[in-house]
Amino acid sequence: MKNVIVIVVCVLFISCQNKSEKNFEQLEKMNWLIGNWENKMDDGILSETWKKENDSTFSGKSYFIVNSKDTVHSETIILTQLNDELIYSPTVKGQNDDKPIDFIMTSDSENNFVFENPKHDYPQKIVYKKATENSLVATISGMQQGKVSSEGYGMKRK
Repeated sequence: MKNVIVIVVCVLFISCQNKSEKNFEQLEKMNWLIGNWENKMDDGILSETWKKENDSTFSGKSYFIVNSKDTVHSETIILTQLNDELIYSPTVKGQNDDKPIDFIMTSDSENNFVFENPKHDYPQKIVYKKATENSLVATISGMQQGKVSSEGYGMKRK
């Protein structure tokens, strides 16, 4: 009887282990995002940093700095997998009462990850594309003041 209990406990432990390993497949596809990214432009530096908080969550920070010291834009981002949904939640300082806006991943294919929130004023779509191991393009797009708008930001790994 003792052996049967040990076997049952082992089987339960192994089955729980296998299940948890596959719980965050969507988020794991974006592991390449972890690290520091930067784009030096004539009018300033765009910097984005990502780290893994736990199996289900990444956190990011994005800044645009001018004159090597003045931050003109900053946001924090939580990228989390909840069940089978991947949710991109930026919080932009000074916007939306400093509360996050959720964008749900609507597609992912060949290193192209699309997050959308059609109810948001602008942007309604955020796309991260892994161009190479050390470069990405982040694009925001949607309707802005009645016109279609799109802005892309290429970044290289620091």
